[in-house]
Amino acid sequence: MAAVETVRESPSALCSDFLNFSAKDTAANWLQVSNLPQEVYRHLACYVPKIYCLGPNLNPQNEDLLAQLLLQSPLEWYLCGEEPSMGLAKLEQGNQPSQLCGHVFKVGEPTYSCRECAADPTCVLCMQCFLGSVHKEHRYRMTTSGGGGFCDCGDTEAWKKGPYCQKHEPNISDTFQKDPLANISAEMIARTYNVFSIILKYAVDMLTWDKDDELPEGLESPARGDMYYCMLFNDEVHTYEQVIYTLQKAVNCTQKEAVSFATTVDRDGRKSVRFGDFQFCEQAKSVIVRNTSRQTKPLRVEVMHSSVVAHQCFALRALTWLGQIIRSSDALRRILCQVGLQQGLEGENSSLVDTLMLCDSKMWKGARNVYHQLFMSSLLMDPKYKKLFAIQFAKNYRCLQTDFMEDDHERVVSVTSLSVQLFTTPTVARMLITEENLMTTIIRTFVDHLRHQDLQGRFQFERYTAQQAFKFRRVQSLIGDLKYVLISRPTEWSDKLREKFLEGFDAFLELLKCMQGMDPVVRQVGQHIEMEPEWEAAFTLQMKLTHIISMMQEWCASDKRVLIEAYKKCLSALTHCHSGFTDGEQPIILSMCGHFVDTIRYCVSQEKVSIHLPLSRLLASLHALLSKTEVAYQFPEQLPLSELSPPMLIEHPLRCLVLCAQVHAGMWRRNGFSLVNQIYYYHNVKCRVEMFDKDLIMLQVGASMMDPNHFLMILMSRFELYHIFSAPDYRKRSSRENANKDVVQQNNTLIEEMLHLVIMVVGERYTAGVGQVESSDEIKREIVHQLCIRPMAHSELVKALPENENKETGMERVIDSVALFKKPGVTGRGLYKLRPECAKMFNLYFHHYSRADQSKAEEAQRKIKRQNGEDSVLPPPVLPRFCPLFASLVNILQCDVLLAILGAVLQWSMEPSGGHWSESMLQRVLHLIGMGLVEEQQHLISSSEDHDTSFNFTLKISRPGESPGNTPSILALLETLQNAPHLEVYKDMIRWILKMVASIKTTRECTASAPPTDSSGHSQEETVRDKDKAERKRKAEMARLRREKIMAQMSEMQRHFINENKELFQQSLEELDVSPSSSLEHSPSSCDSALVCVGPRRWRAGGSERRQMVTCILCQEEQEIRADGKAMVLAAFVQRSTVMSKNRKRPPHNPDKYDPLFMHPDLSFGTHTGSCGHIMHSHCWQRYFEAVQAKEQRRQQRLRVHTSYDVENGEFLCPLCECLSNTVIPLLPLTKTTCSSDQPDLSQWLNITSLQMKALHSAHKKNNCAEGADTGSAEDCSPPHGFKLDYTPKNPYSSTVKEMLTTFGTATYKVGLKVHPNEQDPRVPIMCWGSCGYTIQSIERLLVDEEKPLFGSLPCRQDDCLSSLTRFSSACWTVSSHTTVQSHFIRLFAALVPDSRVDNIPCILDIDMFHLLLSLVLSHPAVLCLDSSGMSADTAQLHFLHLVTVAHLVQILLTSIPEEVRMEQESAGAEREEEESVCMLYNTLRTHLGRGLCFSWLREVSSGWHLWRCVKAGILPYLRAAALFFHYLNGAPAPPELHALGAGEWEALCGYLCLPSNLVQLYNNNQELMEPLLQRWCSHPGVLQGLQTRAALIGFPRESNYLIELPEDYSALINQASSFTCPKSGGDKSRAPTLCLVCGAMLCSQSYCCQSELEGEDVGACTAHTFACGAGVGIFLRVRESQVLFLAGKTKGCFYAPPYLDDYGETDQGLRRGNPLHLCQERYRKIQKLWRQHSITEEIGHAQEANQTLVGIDWQHL
Repeated sequence: MAAVETVRESPSALCSDFLNFSAKDTAANWLQVSNLPQEVYRHLACYVPKIYCLGPNLNPQNEDLLAQLLLQSPLEWYLCGEEPSMGLAKLEQGNQPSQLCGHVFKVGEPTYSCRECAADPTCVLCMQCFLGSVHKEHRYRMTTSGGGGFCDCGDTEAWKKGPYCQKHEPNISDTFQKDPLANISAEMIARTYNVFSIILKYAVDMLTWDKDDELPEGLESPARGDMYYCMLFNDEVHTYEQVIYTLQKAVNCTQKEAVSFATTVDRDGRKSVRFGDFQFCEQAKSVIVRNTSRQTKPLRVEVMHSSVVAHQCFALRALTWLGQIIRSSDALRRILCQVGLQQGLEGENSSLVDTLMLCDSKMWKGARNVYHQLFMSSLLMDPKYKKLFAIQFAKNYRCLQTDFMEDDHERVVSVTSLSVQLFTTPTVARMLITEENLMTTIIRTFVDHLRHQDLQGRFQFERYTAQQAFKFRRVQSLIGDLKYVLISRPTEWSDKLREKFLEGFDAFLELLKCMQGMDPVVRQVGQHIEMEPEWEAAFTLQMKLTHIISMMQEWCASDKRVLIEAYKKCLSALTHCHSGFTDGEQPIILSMCGHFVDTIRYCVSQEKVSIHLPLSRLLASLHALLSKTEVAYQFPEQLPLSELSPPMLIEHPLRCLVLCAQVHAGMWRRNGFSLVNQIYYYHNVKCRVEMFDKDLIMLQVGASMMDPNHFLMILMSRFELYHIFSAPDYRKRSSRENANKDVVQQNNTLIEEMLHLVIMVVGERYTAGVGQVESSDEIKREIVHQLCIRPMAHSELVKALPENENKETGMERVIDSVALFKKPGVTGRGLYKLRPECAKMFNLYFHHYSRADQSKAEEAQRKIKRQNGEDSVLPPPVLPRFCPLFASLVNILQCDVLLAILGAVLQWSMEPSGGHWSESMLQRVLHLIGMGLVEEQQHLISSSEDHDTSFNFTLKISRPGESPGNTPSILALLETLQNAPHLEVYKDMIRWILKMVASIKTTRECTASAPPTDSSGHSQEETVRDKDKAERKRKAEMARLRREKIMAQMSEMQRHFINENKELFQQSLEELDVSPSSSLEHSPSSCDSALVCVGPRRWRAGGSERRQMVTCILCQEEQEIRADGKAMVLAAFVQRSTVMSKNRKRPPHNPDKYDPLFMHPDLSFGTHTGSCGHIMHSHCWQRYFEAVQAKEQRRQQRLRVHTSYDVENGEFLCPLCECLSNTVIPLLPLTKTTCSSDQPDLSQWLNITSLQMKALHSAHKKNNCAEGADTGSAEDCSPPHGFKLDYTPKNPYSSTVKEMLTTFGTATYKVGLKVHPNEQDPRVPIMCWGSCGYTIQSIERLLVDEEKPLFGSLPCRQDDCLSSLTRFSSACWTVSSHTTVQSHFIRLFAALVPDSRVDNIPCILDIDMFHLLLSLVLSHPAVLCLDSSGMSADTAQLHFLHLVTVAHLVQILLTSIPEEVRMEQESAGAEREEEESVCMLYNTLRTHLGRGLCFSWLREVSSGWHLWRCVKAGILPYLRAAALFFHYLNGAPAPPELHALGAGEWEALCGYLCLPSNLVQLYNNNQELMEPLLQRWCSHPGVLQGLQTRAALIGFPRESNYLIELPEDYSALINQASSFTCPKSGGDKSRAPTLCLVCGAMLCSQSYCCQSELEGEDVGACTAHTFACGAGVGIFLRVRESQVLFLAGKTKGCFYAPPYLDDYGETDQGLRRGNPLHLCQERYRKIQKLWRQHSITEEIGHAQEANQTLVGIDWQHL
């Protein structure tokens, strides 16, 4: 290997050769030679091996550069005859720009299709064209491209209107197309022809070359090396993991290298994995083959000579070059197309294009992609050659598809995928049908590939294995091609087209014949079926063909002659299939009510029956079309209608429907799930259009041509119910003899199903051709019935409606006429609600309702009627008229057999018990009677007045039955049933029927002018209604009296109880009285003193306020919170956070060395504590946590999956609300404080404290030195009066409280620094104070941004959390080493009062002042406890506040004064004083910084108003945070002004914090004291350095962080993501581009290429990014899936609804629906709020608890 490298780097021989080369001379030489191909080949043979493939790693940049100079340049010189750049520029000028866009889509690029104007869904626009087109305003669909198609802008056949965008709009001048070749000279044409034919031939030869060790004639190099490549090829069988594992074994590479190899193989189709001599490569090959041949076929590996690889590399480069050259001119494109399609010497199909196509499956992926791209930019962009190419494609179609079946690559990279570009162009498709008989070719190829057939020639599929499914998917692509060909119906038919279409139709019928009756089933009796039979393949086939069948029908319907021929052909095919119609069944005669019919004996429950009857169903469709197009009435003589045998037509569809009924009745339970699934799909919206619906139509076709009595008798016979209804007393007899409940139950269900079928046959008229309706009426009715169940979202409705071949349901056209849209809120989705006036269309027995749907709809509709105070009866709706061909169907309602059936059921239902009838059965009978009455009423209204109508249902139901039975009439039975107590439910319906009968009779009797209403019936109904109302009223009154009585009793008992336990209540009432008065309603006199939260004058809690009772959620025991009692704790979650970070670039600290004492103002990392607010005893919590641990250990031994919480990290779920927690905060009482009257002022106090610091410092030094040897160096310093250095205070806390203090402190330290727990570490208290400060700051920012007042608006869980966190922080010093806390205090104090003895203190610009204040106040007790001089903590707190406030003022003046706005405001007197003082302070600062320095950084500011405004704005967040801190620390209630948003906030805050409202007074009043401090602060070297590099300065107020701005239109994001390439795998498109919503970075997620190592584990790009950007928490938008991803740590994550909604208020996760999406600000704000509140981890926890599948996802790989 090393040797080869040296060859590569020895420049002498090669370079001299290359430097002396002249492209111009070479080209001039070529012009002279006689045999140009030989000369060019010689040139290539010489130079290609010198440029390409010289070492193990191919170096494309270098190679392409040299190839351009040495190989392409001479070709360009020869082609142009001059300097190529000039020549090509001239060509471009003379060229007419193409009106076709032709932009080829990258993977993941957005594509747009107009749902109104596109000829079919494959017509798409790229984003640029779309934005410049008219379709932007239409209803469009947006999807992401799989790569490989191109933009159809400018193709007039692709768009019904608006084919051009603004850019491709043709000029008026170039409407007449000249031949592009006219623009260039004949010599140039000849030269171009020569070059193109040589280069294209060379490229085709090399890419289809199959010898690994030699080259084609003329390319053998004189100096042939002896180096080989071991080349690994891509396939779709082996996984990434298998390839990586094998490569590591075979070529001894690392995992990283193997991943890179595998990625390249997947992307380019091949990659060399070894370079060396033949033996060396052969050895690697054998290892790879051996390793991968165990389960599947081995990976394809070849050992290839380096020169062959070199020429193949250049061949690809040459094809790319051709593609670039032809862009400059249409003329060159034409010549290339000519060269490509010119037939070779071998005759037909021998052109270069044919050769490439036919060798497609032998080429590797990269080569295929390059030549497909070339075809697209040449052949498909030229209309003339597109047709010629299409003809070649159609000629080779069968071969190409056969190759594709064996090919191990996906269709995207197969040449067969070009069919979508050719077959969807209507003119091309018609031409191919007529000239190449394409339809027949496709269908025959399809049938040939489905070879599995049984003896009768029907398809028979084997078990559906993965291999089988793979093969089957391949075959289905042929159906896709057929769909493309049929997608646009012809408007003009030629005789040739008719002939060829019918020929194709014949082939299609042959295909359907193979499906007719496939997968038959036989009922299992006795034992359960052993093996579930195969059913999926047949249904997959049916689903795929559904649209084809529909499109065939549309083609037939568009021409009458074609329709008649197709009908005849279909009928003869069906007759041929049924030629064995009797199946050896014996004929029988059925008789009933004096009618007789001949039929055969056939039992569905005993014989074979099949669900697949595509031929019968196609005939039914064509029959309905005959009626719709009126062909049946115009040309009856040409139709074989008289020859039809209705019993034969209905036989198979009827068997199929009976099968469904029997499955419902539970008779086929032993046939297993395969049958249940088949029945499900038969009715499912995906299949029902061409299955169930057509079976129903076929029954209607048959029934319309038969005597209705005969039809019903055959129906009963097939349902196996004939014996029940034909013998009048059979039912009674059988129920006595045969008490088998199951059989009775089954028969009942079958009767219900049969009655339902009759309802459907008579009532389903919403198919055009059956009833007099349009297709839009059908959709309206579907929608109405869906919305009758419940209001639905747009997507639910779309799912419930069948799609046509263009993926359209037609819903948008009609939805607004039947429904109202209600927009969604922050959650949920927009809903459509049925318009009230459409409810009258509701049909309880709608044929597409499942049983569940039916009962829901019935319930919902009755409820609505009750709410509106109407009768809850659901009568049958008024139906449209039948078409003439089907008109006789209404007679079913009044035929004798049906009336006998109705009568029988009513007769049975007279007896309440007996179980041999069911309520559903009666309901259906009543519905049928209702249908008859509604029908008759419609007939009466529409018929002319004079002659009577033939439809007289009322007459029939009024007649009593025939003798001998002498049964009463149906009407009489109904009159009787009306009062039957066991039929209370159906009273309404029966009453409605009787009312209708009366009304119809009146109408018949009256003259035509009389209105058809019945007043008597009406009034009778009214009185009934009034009675009902009165009864209801009486009941309500009774209930009210009863309620009052009970309440009186209860209050009496209460009074009694209180009297008995007087003293107990007295106590609690007093307490109740005290607290509210002290917290809010202060008397004015005490107000001034009371509401101060810091300092000696602060408000102090009385005894009762300090007492706080809480209840443990685990043991329900109540307990007071006491320092010396049992510890009570609050479940809490501590997490690292960067939510407020102003510097995400800061590298993470080294946890072992980092000193967190001073928080930087950029808040780059913080520790946040949150809580769900639930309280437990510490011992209860410990027991609970131990139980969780034990359970986890047991679970880990059983199942190896994550839970939503990580017990090893101390995580658990709150026992009450299941909120994720990882520690507990101890609850502490308010501390008691007293304050003596004389307290030192600031200067005295500073002196005392400085002396104490000195003493402490020397004492600490002494201790340190005592451990060493030399004691002399520590200067002795006597402590001030009353300061005892050796005093150890008593710890006031009980052992359990101390334990909990330690627990929470250690947890905060562990999480905040990402280290192992260590109670002794000096940083523990610092981390606790830091967490307290950070949490307060983050909540203060949230309140500002949500515009809520500072107090009174926090939810109680946050309030409790802050309160307990602050009190914990004030106590945590007691469990740390006191000297440690004292030394922290010394350093903190030195930041304010610089001290020469304390080194490395940051400058004032690098300290966050609120954290400093908080740490000083919380660490001071460790010093104060040594002081017995009576100085109070309150005084110290106040002085700390004053000092830190001045420091913060200085900090703001130094960093945050922007360029002043020239808007001098006149101020009132009080403000004037503030402005002057702030100007003075500012100028003082400038003096301290030194004259020379300050001009550059501190500009002179003349406007005091401007300065004061900046200072007030800058310091406000600090004051608000301080107010919160002291409020929770000292328990002082807040003044009412801070409970509301308003103008007085500043004054109220300053008052509450005991500060003057002119803060500069703090400086002025103690000027002599502050002046030196100011000087020392300003002279710190860090200040000067910070001011010089202003970039890093943090300005105040710090802006709140928000998630990034997202574009309003989602497609802008998709576009951004499609141009994003993976940063690691050179220019490759990222498969899952993912956007970080926190910082806006785009990442390449979920891929091997971008994995990195984090803490010793491989993680994906998103997980790695969360640790850099969000301290382990991340919010991402997965652009291609339109899905928000929350990540926390490595094992937690969940998906969240994206903030993008379509016009219907729904998200579209996975971009499946393709509706345009727009940003919903409310939802985005909701995500933002989750992030700002630090609730992401909690949200993930809840999601993972609710959905266990989320736990199993490897989140770390995203």
